Amino acid sequence: MSFQPVLLWTDLLLFVLLAVALLAIVHVRGDEPLRAAWRKVGKRPTGMAAAMVLLAFVLVGVLDSLHYRPLLPAAQAEASAARTEAGNDTKAADAAEVATGAESAAAGGQPGPVYSTEVLSVLDALLEPLRAQTEKTYSAPFAWQLYQREAMELPDGRQVRDYPRLVHGAAHLQEPEGERAADVAARVASGAGLAAAAWLLCFVVLATIVWQGSGLGWGQVALAMLTGHTVLAWRAALVTLAVILLIVGVCLELTPLYHVLGTDKVGQDVLYLSLKSVRTALVIGTITTLVMMPFAVALGIAAGYLGGWVDDAVQYVYTVLNAIPGVLLIAAAVLMMQVVIDTHPQWFDTAAERSDARLLALCFILGITSWTGLARLLRGETLKLRELEYVQAARAFGVGTAAILRRHILPNVMHIVLISLVMDFSGLVLAEAVLSYVGIGVDPTTISFGTMINLARAELAREPMVWWSLAAAFVFMFVLVLAANLFADVVRDAFDPRRG
Repeated sequence: MSFQPVLLWTDLLLFVLLAVALLAIVHVRGDEPLRAAWRKVGKRPTGMAAAMVLLAFVLVGVLDSLHYRPLLPAAQAEASAARTEAGNDTKAADAAEVATGAESAAAGGQPGPVYSTEVLSVLDALLEPLRAQTEKTYSAPFAWQLYQREAMELPDGRQVRDYPRLVHGAAHLQEPEGERAADVAARVASGAGLAAAAWLLCFVVLATIVWQGSGLGWGQVALAMLTGHTVLAWRAALVTLAVILLIVGVCLELTPLYHVLGTDKVGQDVLYLSLKSVRTALVIGTITTLVMMPFAVALGIAAGYLGGWVDDAVQYVYTVLNAIPGVLLIAAAVLMMQVVIDTHPQWFDTAAERSDARLLALCFILGITSWTGLARLLRGETLKLRELEYVQAARAFGVGTAAILRRHILPNVMHIVLISLVMDFSGLVLAEAVLSYVGIGVDPTTISFGTMINLARAELAREPMVWWSLAAAFVFMFVLVLAANLFADVVRDAFDPRRG
């Protein structure tokens, strides 16, 4: 094989969450009350637009979670030479591909494949032009020169200080100062055409899905979707999809030839760094909830229903946790975990596994320290539910405590759990940015919005000021958090019984 699949712990947990989400969708389709609640979400244009934006971010995160180690070119050449020497022997070639070095030598002296220690993802492969086309240092968006002067030698031997041409940015232009505007405009128009074709294809597919079983003509369904006369707010979703596809189409045309968002201190493309940061934000926002939810649900319901010493113990625990400054508690836990990682390098084969371990540890630390708010809400709701007639009747008929909690209490507090998890997502994304900014967040080798902002701190103080790294991180994080907050508001309105 030309690559070796790699499954990091955060990849596994992220895929588990996606599987749980798919199972939840299947469950919702068979439950009329839940289906009615989610239909309220779909009726709101804000909810549909925010959902489309979140789906775009999730797609980027999933592509960046499919990791692999590429086969080294030298090893690939050796394997090819070994096949030639083997006289096209199929079995010998197969052994050379799958056996280890020692086993291959024992089988006939064939060297085994050697894979790179660098772990890449499918997103890296798709963004290969952005990843590989690095410059020497800073360059502004759409620039053709470096952002700072350097000593240059003219053809006549004289030394001058000027802005050198970029190696990749606008390198296809002979006279970039006069040709760049027209070239960018032409490529933007081409990208808009690609986006229009992609949007039309998506619209036809979506309209066909909605049309099936509707009892109306396809044209009537398509017109209703475009004019907003449908049960779900498909027009808002289509408009949002058009904006997303327009951005993607324009970037597909421009990124192979320009640094659309400029480059950072070491010449890396800022757009590439921003897209790579999406996965870190999604991992922090989702896996932390996976850690937090069992603590909050179990302890909150137990404290509210059982009362007595259980209630006192749970209240004591989350009161003590809330009394400790959160940043100090997280910092202490992260530093202790970092010591464990540093003293056991044999646990990790690659740098990616090492940084992934710290990212996973940060998720666990944030989850363990942030369950108290949800637990308090669930305790209060359970105190109210346990006094209701149907719970009292179940207790009088001798139904066990576990059965009451499972059948009567848990289903009636799940709306609080869902609302809290959706609303906490944006807070966790911002928490990672703050923690990485102060140096106690993700590993410095992990690309995230926090590390981008941390590196941009010094860039703002230089002259001339480098603003695009901070601006890119801010815009991407702002759009992600805004979409999550808008979607959370719509979910809260749909599931909160008090809002009818």
